[in-house]
Amino acid sequence: MNIPNQITVSRILLIPVFMILLLVDFGWGEITVLGADMPVSQFAGALLFIIASLTDWIDGYYARKYDLVTNMGKFLDPLADKLLVSAALIILVEMGYAPSWVVIIIISREFAVTGLRLLLASEGEVVAANTLGKLKTWTQIIAISALLLDNILFALVDIPFAQIMLYVALFFTIWSGWEYFSKNRRILLVSK
Repeated sequence: MNIPNQITVSRILLIPVFMILLLVDFGWGEITVLGADMPVSQFAGALLFIIASLTDWIDGYYARKYDLVTNMGKFLDPLADKLLVSAALIILVEMGYAPSWVVIIIISREFAVTGLRLLLASEGEVVAANTLGKLKTWTQIIAISALLLDNILFALVDIPFAQIMLYVALFFTIWSGWEYFSKNRRILLVSK
């Protein structure tokens, strides 16, 4: 397994740690960040989510720069993104930070695209994420990060940036899903 794929696997392995930080009350108290208070474990979970998300850029950059792009990487990288984002979104619903209907649409799109990817793979095609898919992922990551950080960067100016970004992410999620199915509809029509 090459280094970019190892980085991707490490992102998957960070998901349970991220979940534990957000779901278990360790009694670590609160931290004040930019004048806003939040539980230390929530802040630590948010930072871990951001670090794990940055590995998405690192492994992709490394794979392209050193010509280490593999079919395994093309499959694992978007899977790791989907697992991390889905875990975070479900936790955000539990925390009351995200509406469940938005999360259901986002996760449903992820399952649908993963299913289509598997169908394409059974026909010998491995499709890497395109620019719109990457934009979708990054808007989701920005929205989730802002929500996990309880919008602290924009709380002083009273702008609901985190909530706005969640709906921007929803828009790109739907658009990229539509494009993905539209471009690959032939496989749906000829598949047995």
